[in-house]
Amino acid sequence: MTGPRAGFAPQTDAAIPLHLVATDGVDDVVAGLGTMAAGLVKTHGFQAALGDCLVVPAEDGSVACALIGVGTPAARARRRDGALAAVGRLPGGTYTVASAPEDVDMSAFALGWLLSGYRFDRYAKQKPATARLVAPKDVDAARLAAIAAGEALTRDLINTPASDMGPDALEQAARDLAAAHGADIKAVTGDDLLDQNFPMIHTVGRASATAPRLLDIRWGEAGPTLTLVGKGVCFDTGGLNIKPGGSMGLMKKDMGGAATVLGLAHMIMATGLPLQLRVLIPAVENAISGDAFRPQDILTSRKGLTVEINNTDAEGRLVLADALALAEEETPDLLISMATLTGAARVAVGPDLAPYYTDANEVALALEDAAVAAQDPVWRMPFHAPYEAMIEPGIADLDNAPKGGFAGSITAALFLRRFASEAPRYVHFDIYGWQPAETPTRQKGGVGQGARAVFEALPRVLDL
Repeated sequence: MTGPRAGFAPQTDAAIPLHLVATDGVDDVVAGLGTMAAGLVKTHGFQAALGDCLVVPAEDGSVACALIGVGTPAARARRRDGALAAVGRLPGGTYTVASAPEDVDMSAFALGWLLSGYRFDRYAKQKPATARLVAPKDVDAARLAAIAAGEALTRDLINTPASDMGPDALEQAARDLAAAHGADIKAVTGDDLLDQNFPMIHTVGRASATAPRLLDIRWGEAGPTLTLVGKGVCFDTGGLNIKPGGSMGLMKKDMGGAATVLGLAHMIMATGLPLQLRVLIPAVENAISGDAFRPQDILTSRKGLTVEINNTDAEGRLVLADALALAEEETPDLLISMATLTGAARVAVGPDLAPYYTDANEVALALEDAAVAAQDPVWRMPFHAPYEAMIEPGIADLDNAPKGGFAGSITAALFLRRFASEAPRYVHFDIYGWQPAETPTRQKGGVGQGARAVFEALPRVLDL
């Protein structure tokens, strides 16, 4: 793949000056650029609207400088990456920011530039990004490059179809990441899941030709403990409650939680955060065969809680439950799960926002502030205790798919909380993991959600 892996361009005296121009600052910027620039601004009607681009040539035909419009604060609030639309219209070359309005976040702009260069070219050639950026002064270039690379990893994993991203391939991706950072990894596979008491992971994945497995990565020897749990359902047919074709079309992305925690893990390890990291991924395919689990089956989980299956298409919470039960046995300082779990969350907040649940108010406050700083929007949802009765069917301790259709994301989160009750601080993200329409920094396809916000919040939450 191309793009963010390239990182920032090295510093060079030959870099092309780039001016970020606000709508109300055109005259001031142009006044210092000479008559050629002034004439072009007038001729082309450049008003520095968000995403506008103007290239000023030198006498020898090369590029003397370029202007990118950053519009008004109101325009930037409506389109968080709007200015980056200009990057694709710049001639190939290396650029350096020569001037910018004081209220433009240069870290966000630089990260957006890297993200705009992402291409998924495993199956077809893509036009590569040709405009590169020298890291602006006073930004943490290495940190931004690590974030962009983590996001690229997440996108690559989600974009890869199940034919090449089954549980075995997801395990290999996790092993590659662990090897790159000197982390330890082990996998519990197939019937060994039963021997080691992961019955629900085994049940969900046993119908597939590729054995289910639980991946367990550990990194770091000192500091507070953080455990990330990611849903790794590599394809979801819905099981015997089979999905209609229209709902099955994007199910290669049902391992988006796993992809996101792996991308986040890269950010943490690449920047050397002083903590002890554990990543748990139940990797399965929810397939259909004579061995598939059935509606009204009652399963016994690792934690000992029994679960009535009222819909085999609510399988993600089952595999997460066993992984969360394992995670809480060590009572990490912070436990986070990420999953493409419910359509109800998408109906509530759409594809851009990452809804999350937590009882830890101090974590929520840190996430809210971090989400703004990282331009990675999140939205807190309630662990609404009066709905607990909705997940208690009577015949078993828990119901994996309460009838009625109300509060589907909340009841799923409440279900998961039952398996993380020993963790002092638990956060669950119900993400979408897919960008339905092209934007300058978020190409259509797989995308990370919540990872940058979490990464930004970790120093505050864990007192690093």
